[in-house]
Amino acid sequence: MSEEDIERYEDDLELRLWQEYRDVLPMFTYAVETERRFYLANHVELRKHEGSGGPWFEVELTDAWVWDMYRPARFVTRVQVLTIHDVNIEDLAHKDVAPDDAMRSGGERGLGEESDQPDHP
Repeated sequence: MSEEDIERYEDDLELRLWQEYRDVLPMFTYAVETERRFYLANHVELRKHEGSGGPWFEVELTDAWVWDMYRPARFVTRVQVLTIHDVNIEDLAHKDVAPDDAMRSGGERGLGEESDQPDHP
């Protein structure tokens, strides 16, 4: 298998992942981004902890989908993420999402930032 074949295969995987993302996006309420992964979820719980090395965060997602082109099953029942890095939780406003601009959805809110929009539409 040549390098070009591998690149073509990975491009195809990424395109199929993007198409799956567009298909499943309306099923979820939140988009969650960590330093390692991107998730869609219907329930997100974020807890901040203080440790001797500084703050760290525990994020629990239930009824979720994970963006990972190498993962055979992307739907997961429960995900727990522990991190010292930023966590972005976005409340998806599906009424604003059109199929062609699925990436421009909702009101983005960073960790610790307050939103002037309600948590649920």
